[in-house]
Amino acid sequence: MAARITDALKNFSEHFRSAWLLLSDTTIYLSRTPEFYRYEKLLRDWRSRLQENRNNIEVAREVRAEIVALRKGLRAQGWDVSLGSMDVQTVGFRSDDSVRYGFGRLVLYVSDERIYYVTGQENHVELDSYLSSRLRAGGLTSSIRQRHFLWYRWLNRVIELAGADTESKDAYERLVEYVETNKLFVLNQLKKLP
Repeated sequence: MAARITDALKNFSEHFRSAWLLLSDTTIYLSRTPEFYRYEKLLRDWRSRLQENRNNIEVAREVRAEIVALRKGLRAQGWDVSLGSMDVQTVGFRSDDSVRYGFGRLVLYVSDERIYYVTGQENHVELDSYLSSRLRAGGLTSSIRQRHFLWYRWLNRVIELAGADTESKDAYERLVEYVETNKLFVLNQLKKLP
């Protein structure tokens, strides 16, 4: 009997946690879009229902099903709602000892339509030369608006971007501003970083 009660509590806890995490990820994603105002009340209502019915597994299941339906609808419209569980942060400047802390080298070019990047063991200047020649060969260099020499690492589901010694302070400040105002775009472009 005690085992069944423990299993039931564990099952409820999983449903509640699953609904809560899905709601949090969805809220984060939508809060980064200009459409947030359209969903804000619905998200608040779901949060309230979950909080007021903490011990009701049926409410947790219903809310989770409604969130899943919304996410499917958003995906059908071309939105990548999985980005809600990810983040990108700028973390200042780092030196060459960053490799010891799990950082890798990254050269990143920002154009109006996309972000081009290359990673590798070579120094930033060599990586820049490689990326630049690839883009020149494709006739893409005229659309480049920003160029950055960075250190990066994944910390859980967060991409940390730090300026390298080759990066100027002004260029890094432009990157910081760009990341903050275009977070979903940056995440979408960098989500496959190794």
